[in-house]
Amino acid sequence: MLPSGTQFALARHGGIWRVGALLGEGGQGAVFELASETSPSAVLALKWYRPETAHPEQRAALNRLARQSAPSDSFLWPLEVLDGPRGGFGYVMPIRPATYAPIADLLTGRVDTPFSTVVRLCMGLADAFLKLHAQGLCYRDISLGNVFFHPATGEPLICDNDNVGIDGRDVARVLGTSRFMAPEIVRGTAQPSTSTDLYSLAVMIFYLLTFHHPLQGRRELSFECFDRAAERELFGLHPVFVFDPIDESNRPDPTVHRAVLDYWALYPSYLREDFVRAFTAGLHDPSQRVREGLWRAHLSRLLDSIVVCPCGRENLTEDGIPMAPCWSCDQELAPPVRLRFGSRVVALNADTRVTRHHLMRNYAYGVIVAQVVMHPTRPDVWGLQNLTAESWHAIGPDGVSREVPPQRSVGLVPGTEIDFGTITAVIER
Repeated sequence: MLPSGTQFALARHGGIWRVGALLGEGGQGAVFELASETSPSAVLALKWYRPETAHPEQRAALNRLARQSAPSDSFLWPLEVLDGPRGGFGYVMPIRPATYAPIADLLTGRVDTPFSTVVRLCMGLADAFLKLHAQGLCYRDISLGNVFFHPATGEPLICDNDNVGIDGRDVARVLGTSRFMAPEIVRGTAQPSTSTDLYSLAVMIFYLLTFHHPLQGRRELSFECFDRAAERELFGLHPVFVFDPIDESNRPDPTVHRAVLDYWALYPSYLREDFVRAFTAGLHDPSQRVREGLWRAHLSRLLDSIVVCPCGRENLTEDGIPMAPCWSCDQELAPPVRLRFGSRVVALNADTRVTRHHLMRNYAYGVIVAQVVMHPTRPDVWGLQNLTAESWHAIGPDGVSREVPPQRSVGLVPGTEIDFGTITAVIER
């Protein structure tokens, strides 16, 4: 397709760049490493299209995307379009860092990830697609194969952005990936759009949180061969959510689908209600689909309510209130110390960090304002350390007020009220 060593002059990045190793291949083309001749450490990726997929419309769409800024850092966005010396074209994008793993590594257990990492991944996806849709764009092919994640932080990295188009205007060249396409696309009555993206996003989040597809229950077992006809029936013509509160015809089989039954029971009521809405009313009425902002808000709420059992395993709670014994060791979970910001709570574990998001609801989880710390000489006493440049004011349960300067701590004593300057929170248990 494109000989190794082929040189390109990059207008946006400057200098001469040389085609290197093949990184991967797909139906549309191949992705190569692209290294700078003048700065060997500078490396990009180049996707080159096969002749049969190198349509003028594709090139025009890529040029338009390259002129726009990426919606967020979560997208490996097209940077510039290149024409080949012997015809053909491709586009340059950032190269995926080696620290990011494919979603398959999570689903197969190759990467051991705690609940908090998976929840951060889902929250990051909701945030990324919220920002994409806010620009009037639709992704068209949200699926497991197009996302990588950082095993330590859960940050997503979304690839294959050459299929992104203007919502409601561009004709889609890609309809989506099997099992992630909205029912109306499977039936052939609609084109990919922002509303079909919302369906695919809901499937993705459900899959990541339960390791199962939301429409694959006992009905799939009635098909001798799970072929295209079966997929059209289950995912297009007559889709039924496995936990539909009214229609029980597609419940998970207790033997074959044990995992999804176990995972479903772990999640709090508000998240289960979101999935019920997404896969009942949202199956048939696109306007009823759960928006990215609501997913982001509820996943943030879920993340803040995770409690760590003494055995070391993370457990999900209903706003800090344990719903069941630890899923791993079966030990009863004691209600954790919580920091309440009005109607929202943050469960305080040994490694909990309070962020700017908790003060301002702006999803700035990367800006840390406080952390739970152990007393230097009394391991049974814990406090909340001020990591800001401003003093806090705390009022203990005895009514005594005191200042908490930067780097100092306030004890995790229930009934203590902390004024962070922009918002007040109460420690409770």
